Amino acid sequence: MRLSARIALTLAAAALALTVATQACAQSNSWTYEGKTGPVNWGRVDPSYRACSDGRKQSPIDVRHAHLNKALPPIEFHYIAGGVTLENNGHTIMVRVHPGSYIVAGGVRYDLIGYDFHHPSEESVNGRLADMDVEFLHKSADGKFAIIEERLTEDIDEPNPTLAMLWGSLPTTTGASDKVTSMVNPLGLLPVDQSYWTYMGSLSTPPCTEDVRWFVMQTPVTISRGQYRAFAALFRVNSRPLQDTHGRRIEATR
Repeated sequence: MRLSARIALTLAAAALALTVATQACAQSNSWTYEGKTGPVNWGRVDPSYRACSDGRKQSPIDVRHAHLNKALPPIEFHYIAGGVTLENNGHTIMVRVHPGSYIVAGGVRYDLIGYDFHHPSEESVNGRLADMDVEFLHKSADGKFAIIEERLTEDIDEPNPTLAMLWGSLPTTTGASDKVTSMVNPLGLLPVDQSYWTYMGSLSTPPCTEDVRWFVMQTPVTISRGQYRAFAALFRVNSRPLQDTHGRRIEATR
């Protein structure tokens, strides 16, 4: 191949990559948590977000009147410690993990993709929101999503050690990222008592994909006031309002 042709192909490939990146960035920034592109209007922001307004199994919800189901199996956590990357995407702090961590729930393996934080919590319990939450996003081999939500409550003198490892590298501007080389284990953000509520819902951000299995842990984890304020200073509100259950069944392990 002549040199000029190779240069042309290289420039074309670079232009295509830039276009894809620009479109991805535009889509990511096309919605917000407030104003004209806030949750009430997500379904009109982009045709692919239609489920956000038309869906019947949307998240988050108020967890109440749960049905006890003693046959629900415990969640098997197979999380491994390792370095992570923190990304500020303008909506939240996303923690990207190395492959290898997973859960087994209802006999299905879901691989951990990453986890992010919301202020205040997205699910409420009997009408009460927690100060924050952390949501662990998992995906099965056949493309199904499962989310584990842990509610975080502020305690002045009780910093969470795992959160302390992450917040030391907290990226404070949109688009920024930072690596944590310490051995971070996501289990440090979960309670010892792993009882849960579960229901079928959706992704809580656009495109609001449904048929997502939610597991809401029943026991909150404490974080310090400083840890809470560090996140709240970056994201005044970054949780979706509660959605109608439309008669969905909520089950509880206890």
